Amino acid sequence: MSVRLLLLLVFSLEVFRCELSGEKVGSVISAAKTLVWGPGLEADIVLPARFFYIQAVDSSGKNLTSSPGEKTFEVKMVSPTEQFTRIWIQVLDRRDGSFLVRYRMYATYTDLRIHVLLKAQHVAKSPYILQGRVYHEGCDCPQPSGSVWEKNMRCPESFAQISRDLSLYASVDPDLNAQEIPKRFGQRQSLCHYTIKENKVYVKTFGEHVGFRIFMDAILLSLTRKVRLPDVEFFVNLGDWPLEKRKPTDKLHPIFSWCGSNNTRDIVMPTYDLTESVLESMGRVSLDMMSVQANTGPPWPEKNATAFWRGRDSRQERLQLVKLSRARPDFIDAAFTNFFFFKHDESLYGPLVKHVSFFDFFKYKYQINIDGTVAAYRLPYLLAGDSVVLKQDSSYYEHFYNELRPWEHYIPIKANLGDLLEKIKWARDHDDEARKIALSGQQFARSHLMGDRIFCYYYTLFKEYSRLQITEPKVREGMEFVEQPKDDLFPCSCDRTVAKDEL
Repeated sequence: MSVRLLLLLVFSLEVFRCELSGEKVGSVISAAKTLVWGPGLEADIVLPARFFYIQAVDSSGKNLTSSPGEKTFEVKMVSPTEQFTRIWIQVLDRRDGSFLVRYRMYATYTDLRIHVLLKAQHVAKSPYILQGRVYHEGCDCPQPSGSVWEKNMRCPESFAQISRDLSLYASVDPDLNAQEIPKRFGQRQSLCHYTIKENKVYVKTFGEHVGFRIFMDAILLSLTRKVRLPDVEFFVNLGDWPLEKRKPTDKLHPIFSWCGSNNTRDIVMPTYDLTESVLESMGRVSLDMMSVQANTGPPWPEKNATAFWRGRDSRQERLQLVKLSRARPDFIDAAFTNFFFFKHDESLYGPLVKHVSFFDFFKYKYQINIDGTVAAYRLPYLLAGDSVVLKQDSSYYEHFYNELRPWEHYIPIKANLGDLLEKIKWARDHDDEARKIALSGQQFARSHLMGDRIFCYYYTLFKEYSRLQITEPKVREGMEFVEQPKDDLFPCSCDRTVAKDEL
């Protein structure tokens, strides 16, 4: 084969690859101009799964807007002090010209070097050197200064939901709450009474169903491994429904919950589902805010222009949705995967359909988000996809709803679903605008709901709440010490030092 024929064949294959990915023919990625950034390039930002981004840029300086191929970039990590590194690395193609690189460390390393390569050529400022000790998730080595930790993490100065929740309390009295809250809620509800003292976690449970305590234990242990928390004492509601129903003018009891409502006064935290997805990313969960970004389905023009929903029968409006889908299958594909609450109606709204992979939801342009027992905890993942969300008006909310804007991050629908068909029709008739809303919602999820932001939220909540305490938090009678997990195979030696200006 002649050299000319060989070059022609190579060019033809490149054209074919570009056509498949949607990339313009002739665009060549520039290793020097490609952008690399993110918290995973900094030693002081400790996360269960660290992450950073790559934006492919061509030789003319333009960002690629479609995938150049999932194997385009290679990432390697080495430490000069270790022959082998126990680090699991994934390069996730977001199919918009950018990549999310995530990695989970199983040991602590010194001067970790991150090589980002394009055909064996270093990209941007690669290799990136994380100087000093780079602690892994299991290492119990908290930053002594909370303000330094916040600065390293680039935490926001405040969170609107925290400010709103705590504004109802001029002060809190741990001594009084320790007596009154168990009497008021402890018999009928499932609660955890926590005290953080000297950065150690202590807990006492109340009620029958306390299995969900594992989620709260896990985030507290993870957080105290990373930063020294102020001494603080608080109660966590382990149930779905928020508890404090008194009016703001009455005597309120501060209860921390995973969900809030317009009719209650609970202090809202990130949901247990989102929290676990952060802690167990690249672990025992397959659905998290990073994995979604690599599984957003076909490009927008190729998605099915039908509104999609799957779930269980945990609310009357969900029955209405399935009924509406039966009447208008040209607009809606909705079905139940499980019956629990309305078993007597299964013959009317069945048969059940098989579970669908969450990633396959994004084969559809329009995602319906409708309440379950409380807020539907799938909303963060729906926003992170590449579809537009039609969100039901609801009295329930998660910790981030206060920052969402209708018609900017999602398409609003009435609580009774009365305008759902109308809104789907609008989205079909205004495809460019619907696409813009989808991208805006996706960007919101990428910037507000990633792991670093979740840790910041928890820390800010405990810090601000601790400032309201007028009596000293105490390790109460009946509390048990929650131990940090042991790692005998890869023990971690902590050598953090505190500068004078950090005290």
